[in-house]
Amino acid sequence: MCEATTCFSGQMTAPHAIRDRLRSAATRAMKDRDRPALAAYRHAMAGIDNAEAVVPSGGIPSAGALEHAATGLGAAEVARRELSDADVRAVVEAEIAEHRHAASTLAAHDADRADGHRRAADLLEQVLAP
Repeated sequence: MCEATTCFSGQMTAPHAIRDRLRSAATRAMKDRDRPALAAYRHAMAGIDNAEAVVPSGGIPSAGALEHAATGLGAAEVARRELSDADVRAVVEAEIAEHRHAASTLAAHDADRADGHRRAADLLEQVLAP
């Protein structure tokens, strides 16, 4: 998958709107020095990146004898999975659900952290809104 609008093959691709909104929100959070918001946006973007990852056909590489290692430029590279807009939305919704669950779990013991999780969920919901 090509990250921005072009990839190595030179083909133009349309970036995901949700990912773009997350990046814009993260940039705003950096400029505003809003660390909790930046963490929420980065965590959601990492979740999307993780959802794009695939396991190589030979399995997960492990340490071993050098003669079993892949050789050559890009020999161990694997194409990333293409996520649909619905897939990206589902990943961010899962992040929101995790924050909501953490907030409800922490509410009785640590109100400040619970509020932080609620705020993170609210910020991510704003990103999903068109």
